[in-house]
Amino acid sequence: MARKRFVATHAMREQVRSLAARGVRQDDIAAIIGCDAKTARKYFREELDCGTAEANANVTGALYEKAMGGDTAAQIFWVKARAHWREKEPEKPIPSSDAEQISHNVIALPDNNRDPELTEELRKTQEKYYARKQRRQTRHPNKIFSSDTE
Repeated sequence: MARKRFVATHAMREQVRSLAARGVRQDDIAAIIGCDAKTARKYFREELDCGTAEANANVTGALYEKAMGGDTAAQIFWVKARAHWREKEPEKPIPSSDAEQISHNVIALPDNNRDPELTEELRKTQEKYYARKQRRQTRHPNKIFSSDTE
């Protein structure tokens, strides 16, 4: 015996759109209207998509209003979700056996050979930096220093 053909009514379409707009899962919507999930997706594709889009638009609008109204949590969420901002843990210094902390900041300046004194000073500073780095690597060959990874 053949199965009875599924018939989608206007009332069903409204119900599917309303349920989708409230965030109800497609499997649950199918169970409510009395069909399989695949059948629901086949006959109610537009209602499922539009209902979900409406819900997202309403929630986004409410979040935007809260953020613009000064709600700090809403503002933080907005910039993380929409502007792709991320929190980053500050880099922790690697414990060293040396008594004093050595700064590992390196500033690379462009050298256009216009100022011979500056060019010479840059060369000396660079040699000094790489010599110190080489000494540290020989003393601690298996230790990774923060300046070595930059």
